Amino acid sequence: MKERIHLNYEQGLYNPANDHDACGVGLVVNIHGGKSHDIVESALKVLENMRHRGAEGADNKTGDGAGILIQIPHEFILLQGIPVPEKGKYGTGLIFLPKDQAEQSTILSIMIEEIEKEGLALMHLRKVPVNTDILGQAAQKTEPDIKQIFITGCNDQNTLELKLYIIRKRIEKRVEALDIPNKKDFYVVSLSTKRIVYKGMLETMQLRQYFPDLTNNYLTSGLALVHSRFSTNTFPTWSLAQPFRLLGHNGEINTIRGNRGWMEARESVLSTPAIQNLDDIRPIIQPNMSDSASLDNALEFFMASGMSLPHAMSMLIPESFNEKNPISEDLKAFYEYHSILMEPWDGPAALFFSDGRYAGGMLDRNGLRPARYTITKNDIMVVASEVGVMDFDPSNIKEKGRLQPGKILLVDTEEGKIYDDKELKQQLAEARPYRTWLMNNRVELDELKSGRKVPVSIDNFDKMLRVFGYSREDVDRIIAPMSNTGTEPTGSMGNDTPLAVLSSRPQLLYNYFRQQFAQVTNPPIDPIREELVMSLSEYIGAVGNNIISPNESHCKMVRLNHPILTNTQLDLLCNIRYKGFKCVKLPMTFEIAKGREGLKESLDRLCKEAEQSVTDGVNYIILSDKNVDETHAAIPSLLAVSTVHHYLISVQKRVQTALIVETGEMREIMHAALLLGFGASAINPYMAFAILNDLVDKQKIQLNYDTAQKNYIKAVCKGLLKILSKMGISTIRSYRGAKLFEAVGLSSELANTYFGGTTSNVGGIRLDEIAEDAIAMHHEAFCKPVDWMLDNKGIYNYRKDGEKHAWNPETIATLQLATRLGSYKKFKEYTHMVDEKEAPIFLRDFLTFKKQKPIPIEQVEPASEIMKHFVTSAMSFGALSKEAHEALALAMNKIHGRSNTGEGGEDAERFHGTIDGISLHSAVKQVASGRFGVTTEYLMNAEEIQIKIAQGAKPGEGGQLPGYKVDEVIARTRHSIPGISLISPPPHHDIYSIEDLAQLIFDLKNVNPQAEISVKLVAENGVGTIAAGVAKAKADRIVISGGEGGTGASPMSSIRYAGVPTELGLSETQQTLVINDLRGQVILQTDGQLKTGRDIIIMSMLGAEEYGFGTSSLVVLGCLLMRKCHMNTCPMGVATQDPELRKRFHGHYEYLINFFTFLAEEVREYLAELGFSKLEDIIGRTDLIERKPSDHIAKHDLLDFSKILHFPEQAASNAIHHTTLQIHLIDHVMDRYIIRQAMPAIEHQKEISLDYAIANTDRSVGAMLSGEIAKRYGEAGLPEHTINIKFKGSAGQSFGAFLAHGITFTLEGETNDYLGKGLSGGRICVVPPLRSTFVAEDNTIAGNTLMYGATSGEVYINGRVGERFCVRNSGAIAVVEGAGDHCCEYMTGGRVVVLGTTGRNFAAGMSGGVAYVWNKRGDFDYYCNMEMVELSLLEENNMRKELHELIRKHYHYTGSHLAGTMLDDWDKYVDEFICIVPIEYKKVLQEEKVKKLQEKIAEMQRDY
Repeated sequence: MKERIHLNYEQGLYNPANDHDACGVGLVVNIHGGKSHDIVESALKVLENMRHRGAEGADNKTGDGAGILIQIPHEFILLQGIPVPEKGKYGTGLIFLPKDQAEQSTILSIMIEEIEKEGLALMHLRKVPVNTDILGQAAQKTEPDIKQIFITGCNDQNTLELKLYIIRKRIEKRVEALDIPNKKDFYVVSLSTKRIVYKGMLETMQLRQYFPDLTNNYLTSGLALVHSRFSTNTFPTWSLAQPFRLLGHNGEINTIRGNRGWMEARESVLSTPAIQNLDDIRPIIQPNMSDSASLDNALEFFMASGMSLPHAMSMLIPESFNEKNPISEDLKAFYEYHSILMEPWDGPAALFFSDGRYAGGMLDRNGLRPARYTITKNDIMVVASEVGVMDFDPSNIKEKGRLQPGKILLVDTEEGKIYDDKELKQQLAEARPYRTWLMNNRVELDELKSGRKVPVSIDNFDKMLRVFGYSREDVDRIIAPMSNTGTEPTGSMGNDTPLAVLSSRPQLLYNYFRQQFAQVTNPPIDPIREELVMSLSEYIGAVGNNIISPNESHCKMVRLNHPILTNTQLDLLCNIRYKGFKCVKLPMTFEIAKGREGLKESLDRLCKEAEQSVTDGVNYIILSDKNVDETHAAIPSLLAVSTVHHYLISVQKRVQTALIVETGEMREIMHAALLLGFGASAINPYMAFAILNDLVDKQKIQLNYDTAQKNYIKAVCKGLLKILSKMGISTIRSYRGAKLFEAVGLSSELANTYFGGTTSNVGGIRLDEIAEDAIAMHHEAFCKPVDWMLDNKGIYNYRKDGEKHAWNPETIATLQLATRLGSYKKFKEYTHMVDEKEAPIFLRDFLTFKKQKPIPIEQVEPASEIMKHFVTSAMSFGALSKEAHEALALAMNKIHGRSNTGEGGEDAERFHGTIDGISLHSAVKQVASGRFGVTTEYLMNAEEIQIKIAQGAKPGEGGQLPGYKVDEVIARTRHSIPGISLISPPPHHDIYSIEDLAQLIFDLKNVNPQAEISVKLVAENGVGTIAAGVAKAKADRIVISGGEGGTGASPMSSIRYAGVPTELGLSETQQTLVINDLRGQVILQTDGQLKTGRDIIIMSMLGAEEYGFGTSSLVVLGCLLMRKCHMNTCPMGVATQDPELRKRFHGHYEYLINFFTFLAEEVREYLAELGFSKLEDIIGRTDLIERKPSDHIAKHDLLDFSKILHFPEQAASNAIHHTTLQIHLIDHVMDRYIIRQAMPAIEHQKEISLDYAIANTDRSVGAMLSGEIAKRYGEAGLPEHTINIKFKGSAGQSFGAFLAHGITFTLEGETNDYLGKGLSGGRICVVPPLRSTFVAEDNTIAGNTLMYGATSGEVYINGRVGERFCVRNSGAIAVVEGAGDHCCEYMTGGRVVVLGTTGRNFAAGMSGGVAYVWNKRGDFDYYCNMEMVELSLLEENNMRKELHELIRKHYHYTGSHLAGTMLDDWDKYVDEFICIVPIEYKKVLQEEKVKKLQEKIAEMQRDY
């Protein structure tokens, strides 16, 4: 039989290893273990009611995967006529097998052999009945043969369970080694004496139809766990559907590369009495599976070794345990002890698990996935991603709640007991004396003192600076600012210098790497405002031999608070032998005379010496480049660390030691991140310290040495936290060795040999070039006279003798002249300079077009058609001056292109205002994480709504508009108060996963069905699969921004080291979408240093339909690239709010029209030369591109463009450019019915009242209705109380999103996430069901992230709410009876009242508005983040009045029992409230008060 088609193989830039998934999970359990078919039936219903959380592929029939885990249905098996022994004395499970009979029998004979080896028997093989006809095409093509096996021969259940695990691992290993074409089709779904899993590549509705077993009334269970998958690529496979053998996982493990690597390294020290021969089950983590599958493998190994389920889960996914977390000291010790043995598997996750007896769920430390539970009076518990997935009689409900960050909920069905987190964790913490063990054995580096004086200066200082390639910029632009301010320096504009591999100057190896970052599938974290989950502490020492059995000796470690060591600390570490710590120093140098061979020999020697050291019992190895001399050059520290790290893993000796680097090379934050990411535990940057010492001595910085050093280390630590958090990672322990980087310009041989297979897509340098560069720098130091002045390399700012810049005085002046004079001849001089530059700067400079038969230019479409493909990049009003922002809009509206508001909103006067008869509004309205100015009216005035996930210059980061830039107009536009800092958070709080993004797209499409929805991503390896997910989430347009794009302000390291060139990102996206057959339904747009017609042609051939111009548009308007945007001192008045500087703005929209017309004309010339009449005809045609002839520069000849130019074979049948419209399922939403019935109110403002039943599948209710109102009445909406609607039931996500003024929604029931998102004046009230008996204020009846980005309106909720309530509220009023973590985060206006307890981190980043909290336990200050706010009692009368009025309204609208009690005894309760006011806000208010007083006095004086 021929090999079956597996679509998921690597081709071009597409790599299946980049796939992500996100999903819906649910668990239904009878607490007393009573078995029934109802439980299975209910679980299937739960799954079907979360259908919108899964996804289908291009055929809309193939699901991404669905499944169910239940207890083994013993009676059902007997009824099938299978004579199994009694319960627990046999094992069973489903197995996927290849369809080919010969292959099947080969695999079956292996299975029988392995089963018999353990003294067991394969008793029966059952063909599982399935219904193939219902599958989609892709699922049918890959459908396996499904059999159920029964194994007997052992009467002890625990022994049998363990044997089944060992047998399964052995079979997997042997089948993997077979040489048969379809071995990929083999998979053991589960094999156990307690539980069984049914799953497949199904859509949620298909699960019950595909497996008729599931609908049989005799199939019973006491618990059922269900899962539906949303995979970002369309080749989900049968084996990757969930649940796995123990768990269903909704989320993303960001640290998975590191976790898998460390797990493999750890196999050498994992001995367990339960499993005699560990080789039987190695590798513990099955290769080529998803992140969830790997976690499941780790979990089942720890359980097989005898750990309890909660113990193993708490070790793998610990909660945060720094001092900001309210947990006991014993529990902190438990976590610390385990963190020494195992790094966290970190990332946003909701995990539901069951071993057949216990069933439960938990969330990660950040609580970034929703999970709500309901417990009934007849002891059924339902936990799921949403509420309303199952119908209950309200009077039968005992409790409603939510899983909390880092907490576990567990049911023991045998004892019929629910364990809450506190009880479980207490048992774990007290099981061993962890605290005592740590206190007796752990050494705290910060507490050690030494009598020795360790110098910071260094011999041959000037020579050493040159050996390590320091330039004046390194000292003045990086090290000095870090030591002065304690933060990383900020820069602006993009990066227009050559890639390291294209530069003619010797390069540090670090420069070839780029950071990876989180977008869509897993959110970045805010390391400043959410510091409570972050940690940089590290342990160094040797991990003992048997880490599974708890033992005091495992604590013999040195604890570092952060990974940067001072010279004194390093000296201490070398000398703590008395505590039983051994260390060795190995030199990182090589003989210059031997060149490349010398480098290779030295690396091999390092590896062998490191291996020997481990054998000798060395606890940590110090790699040092201090002994550079005339004949020896330094090995790049990154190369040395990575080589030793990977070598030690391969010889099973890595976890027994730690690597410390003593290097003169490291000076920037990115350098530290790379060393740690490739395996180092600590770094001593001795040259950076020597430079600080020199700066202090010469009084170039006005600080003493200790302060300067402290500030420098602080800046590095802050920067490291930022890099971790961009990836969504919280702890340095999970980041170390996780290799979250990709390389641009390393040969694949080098990447595979020395960097553990790090992605490098365009080939590049080998060891030869690394040795040459190291020798060249050494030569500078030792063979040339050294003067005291270092070179200025001109990387950050253009210098004549420095590194090349694409934007230089010549190109800028020529472009400005051409567009001002309207001279096409001058424009051609500019494009000649850019396209024919003497040396390449970008990858596209190597590409040219294949000769074609030309056509006359008259046959090519006119420039006016081509200009419709042009857009200006997103630049916010706030970053740009009003004049510059309006000029962009005028030009684009005139030529029918599109300009973009950026994330700062748009002044309402521009929606309908004109100049010279041209509209002033921006066609593209951006919705970013800050939601500034995002109201229903703003969205209704958009032709395209763009969701900004990331920005090319600083992906994974937020931004901040400092208070001094916020004047009256900006404040009005952003719904804020002048003078208050406005923070945009790094992540979108309503996009924590791909299904959340699908929800936001759905919300926006409902508000404005006429607008197209676009999503902006940044180029990185793996962006293709994310784009596939975005296409399946129903975006109309995807924007791929290159990493070189511009910015108004960004940390220097992000500008240089985050994101990859546009060519790589665009090409990967195009290939992945074509392979997935998703390309036809989206438009692709790209930007990033585009300058000429040639650039446009190349981008279109790589797959783009639209082209964004940011920096070049600003240059046309007068920008000179002074790179001062972040300082508000732009001398040309382009990027400043300073009224004096703005007078210098001499740009005009006509200049931009000239620029875009010239570009279009140039594109026409190229099209004519290529023989095409339309731009559309060349989109995606990489077959028309070829590489230019060699320029005979050795480094350049190593590059390989075949992956970028790969033309997928699927292109023969699939669309390669935009052909059809997305199907947005909004034709039958509830709002359509409401609008019909509410027409009299909408048209004639008549008051009406309506009633509806609502279910969790009714999402975004109220959004479309509000759009209709905003279209007619703008922001004012309808008069108060015009439309009154009462709902009953469980509302779906985004209930009342963007609700307009004049609408009141009252919900009797409960609601999911995102209620009142973007609230624009409406009122929402939520009350528990009338017949319910639970206490409202103790139960959660609304989900997470409510009122995100609300601008006005009111919300009253008679019950508790989840995490992240009122994030970025800028003017709405809310009253609730309890809230979770991060309440009022980034709030800038409005009022929030919490009549109950709050979670951690209240008011983080809050710069405006006021909150009132009932401090009934008296410990609120512990839960409040005090960085930006002040707490006080309610002493002022107006505060008491305001609070009384808010609580009175709450009582009026919800009838809250608690509010009634408070109002009855007001004087007692009012003194228990605390008022939270931001310091900045207080200051602005007081200034206003003083101003008013002065005006009053002046008036009185006039009157006399």
